[in-house]
Formats: sequence, C-alpha cells, structure tokens
Amino acid sequence: MKFGVVVFPGSNCDRDMQHVLQNVMGQKTVMLWHKDHDLQGCDFIVLPGGFSYGDYLRSGAIARFSPIMQEVMEFADKGGFVMGICNGFQILTEATLLPGALLHNDSRKFICKNTYLRCETDESLLTSKMRVGQVIKVPIAHGEGKFFADEATIQSIEKNDQVLFRYCDVSGNTGDAFNPNGATNHIAGVCNSQRNVFGMMPHPERASEGILSNTDGRIIFESILNMAEVRIRN
Repeated sequence: MKFGVVVFPGSNCDRDMQHVLQNVMGQKTVMLWHKDHDLQGCDFIVLPGGFSYGDYLRSGAIARFSPIMQEVMEFADKGGFVMGICNGFQILTEATLLPGALLHNDSRKFICKNTYLRCETDESLLTSKMRVGQVIKVPIAHGEGKFFADEATIQSIEKNDQVLFRYCDVSGNTGDAFNPNGATNHIAGVCNSQRNVFGMMPHPERASEGILSNTDGRIIFESILNMAEVRIRN
C-alpha cells in the first residue's frame, strides 16, 4: 500500500506517523504538503496530530480550508481511506467528513498521558484484527479532545456501529473517572457511515514499537493492512 501523510503548518506528529508506516510497518509513505493538489496516487491518506495553523480560531478550522483538503474530501467521497489522529480528527470533523465536533477538555487544560481504550467494533478497517471489548493502552496529547454531538447524531452513530473506541480503565470499564476530556458517551474515535473515514484522539503511532515500551497501538496499523489491500483489490 501507499500511504500519504499530510503536512500542515504546525503539524508535529507527521514524521512520527511516517516513521511507523514506513519503517515499522514497511509501507511506501510520502509526505503531502498542505498547498499541494496531488495525492500522488496514495491508497490511504493520514492527517496527523499537531497544531495546524497554530490552532487559531478553532482546532482544525483553518486547516480544513487548506488546498489539499479539497483533494482529500473528493478522495473520501469516492470511497478512499482517510484517517485523522488528534488534530487530524479535529480537521475531519470541521470538514464534515466525520460527525460531531471536538471541544475543549472539561478541565480546560492540555492533557498528555496514557489512556485505556476499549474496542467497540470489529467491523472497521482500524479494528479488523481486534476483538470487541479488547483494551489497549494508547497516549493522548490534546487540549480540545472532548467528542461532542447532538443527541440525534449520537443515537445515529451508536446505532450504526460507528464508534471505534471508548475511554475506559484497564479492565474495560467506562465511567467519568476514566474519561480524560469529558467526551460524550466516553467516545475516543469514530468512523463515517460509509466506513472509509476514521478519526481518533489518542496517538497509536506513539505506541507502536518496543523502544517506546508500548506496542499496543501497532494493532491498529496491522488492522489497516489486514483489510485495506483486500478492499482496494476488490
């Protein structure tokens, strides 16, 4: 597979993502500048974490209008695979490629720590090698990570099995004590109804190799490779 990692002014996880995709997972990976209009034939586009455009106005609100986002949106509309991590998730909601919005953490503080995530579905590209209820430990680093949507939207994504992960404790229990940002229904990641666009606040690229003393996030990349090539061929 060929992955493209979009680089915005203020991105700070783009090279981390490139390293994991290219050096850890062994996939061809190119960097896509935010002013470009060419996705270079990529099969999978990643919007990385960071502070695109300094998070001025609202996280992701300016990046959503970057020239390359027109190509990303058209790519997604045609069924192409797109994943946003942290700031990338914020950009995807601003672009309405994913439902909901990411608001300021309830604490109004930037939070950087390990969190536990419970897999909510095995019917997605990101979780195809996981079992429902499986718990992994993945770090977060955000100030605006509270997933929010109106009641009708929440009901819809729950009914349609679009929730990928929920914040939990090490045993998989959910509750306010284990929800780092106040996210509605403890939601840490979602996909669109067509199941080709994915967003999550935690950073699996920061938990994908032994040198970091945590490989829990690697299963997400293994899941992508497990299913994506089959879908692309078909």
